[in-house]
Amino acid sequence: MSNTMIIKCVPPYDFELSMNLFSDGDRQIRRFEEGKFWQIVRIDRRLFLLTLRDVGTADEPKVAVDLGSTQNFSAEEEEKCRELSSRLVNANFNLSPFYSDVKKDETMTEIVRGLRGLKVPSTVTVYEALVDSIIEQQISLNVAHVLQINLIKKFGGRLNLDVGAYYAYPTPQKLASANIEELRKIGLSARKAEYIRNISKMTTTGELDLDAFRKRADVTRIIEELDKIRGIGKWTAELTIVRGLQRYDAIPADDLGLRRVIAHFYCHDKRITSDEARKIAEKWGKWKGLASFYLIMAEAIERRVKNKVAGNLDTSKRNR
Repeated sequence: MSNTMIIKCVPPYDFELSMNLFSDGDRQIRRFEEGKFWQIVRIDRRLFLLTLRDVGTADEPKVAVDLGSTQNFSAEEEEKCRELSSRLVNANFNLSPFYSDVKKDETMTEIVRGLRGLKVPSTVTVYEALVDSIIEQQISLNVAHVLQINLIKKFGGRLNLDVGAYYAYPTPQKLASANIEELRKIGLSARKAEYIRNISKMTTTGELDLDAFRKRADVTRIIEELDKIRGIGKWTAELTIVRGLQRYDAIPADDLGLRRVIAHFYCHDKRITSDEARKIAEKWGKWKGLASFYLIMAEAIERRVKNKVAGNLDTSKRNR
C-alpha cells in the first residue's frame, strides 16, 4: 500500500543540499539518489518506507512523502509518519535567526551565503543518534558507517516490498537482548558492544529516558547526565545532542575532523586544540553545532570541486 502527503517546511530550505549528505548511503537503509531520499521508520511494531522528494522552492519549501507499507495503515499511523518525516528533514527549524546572529563573522557569513537553506537532517530517535555516536568513537567515519550498516542489517527489522527489501534501525529491546559475541561479529570492539548493550538495557527499563531530554532547556546539564553513563563521554554526548535533539548550542570540539575543518577556515590549516576550537566557536553563540555543520559541508564541497578540477586536468594531460 502507498500514500502521498505534503509537508510544508519553514523557509529557507534547500532539500537537495541538505539530503545530499546521504548520497553514499546504503540503498536498503537510507539514501539520497536522483532527487529522492528514503528511509524505513518504525511505528509501534510496524515498519514503513518513507520516500521524500522536493516539490517546492527554497523560499516556499514543500516536501512530498510517499508512504509505503505491506498493509493498510490507519490515520494515526499516517500522522505519525508525517511527524517523523518532518523530524527527518528538520522541517520546522527556522534558519533565519542563525543567519542573523553570525553576520559579524565574515568567514561564516560567506559560508552561509553559499549554503543557504542547508538544514541538519535528524535521526528518527535520540537512541539512534546515541548508538551511532558510540560506534563512531575513535575510528574513521568510513569504518563507522560499515559497522552501522552491519548493525542495522543484523539486528534491525526488515520490510519486504515489491521494490525490494529494506531495514530499520534496531530497537533498544533487540540490542539489549543481544550477547557480546553477536555484537562483536559485526565488527564492534568488546567495549563498544558492552556500551551499546548496557545503554539499550537502560533505555528498555526506563532508567535512561532519552526522549525526555527533548523537553530539557539546559544543554550543559544534559551533557553532564549523559557523561555519567559508562561509554558516553563529552564528545559522544555533544554529537548525540546535535544529531538527535536538534540542539545547536553544543559542539563536539574534541573531534579531530571538526578541529581540522575549523582550522582550515579560521587558522590557515594550523593544527588547533579542542580548547582553541571552542574559543573560536564562541563567536557563533548558541549556534555552535549548526555552524560546525556548515563548515563541514563547505569543506566537503570545496574538496569535491578540487578533486574534480584535478581529475579534469589529469584527463586533459593524458589526452594530449
